[in-house]
Amino acid sequence: MSETPRSTGAPAHQNVTFPSGGTTAHGYLALPPSGQGPGVIVIQEWWGLTDHIADVTERLAKEGFVALAPDLYGGNVAHDGAEALRMMQDLPVSRGVELLSGAVDHLLAMPEVTSAAVGSVGFCMGGGFVLYQAATDSRVHAAVPFYGVIQGETPDFSGLKAQILGHYGERDGAIPVDSLPPLSDTIREQSGITPDFRVYPADHAFFNDGRPEVHDPESSSKAWRSTVDFLHAQLG
Repeated sequence: MSETPRSTGAPAHQNVTFPSGGTTAHGYLALPPSGQGPGVIVIQEWWGLTDHIADVTERLAKEGFVALAPDLYGGNVAHDGAEALRMMQDLPVSRGVELLSGAVDHLLAMPEVTSAAVGSVGFCMGGGFVLYQAATDSRVHAAVPFYGVIQGETPDFSGLKAQILGHYGERDGAIPVDSLPPLSDTIREQSGITPDFRVYPADHAFFNDGRPEVHDPESSSKAWRSTVDFLHAQLG
């Protein structure tokens, strides 16, 4: 995760509200051209619900999914790394998982959603939340963490139902590649599911095309195509 100052110049993208965690939550929803499809949750980076996350949500919709990006920061967007770190630290993992559960409730209740379970795709902080969410919510059947940062204790994966496809950069200082085999072993030992962790010749946040200093187009293209294929294979 970079401490490089980042000015978004725009508030969080929001176009839907739904009850979640005892409050009214907001999010960004995108529907596929057909008007219906399997449901996918998109989980933000530590910056917030930015243009990049809204774009990923739209891209998933174009691939045939009903995609919902819940706003975990309540409308706030970080403008630099220090602020992003503070906002991430101010969101307890348990609270984030609770809000994500409400987003799954909302998605599965939508008549446009054709799947009985959902997929979850997240980036950086959101990639870590993909794993926490999948470990605790049996309605998640496809989990895709992009360079997921696990905060604190590793989740208990004994209740995991989701297949996992993870994307990581070999030059990622926040997530050393030698940390992936132990994580894979833990997931397999606790759940019986072997995750598919893929490593690319890239940096942290390599999929974020709004950050040209780290964006890797070739790695991004490969990771995206495999993600779409994986989600369709698991959800329909």
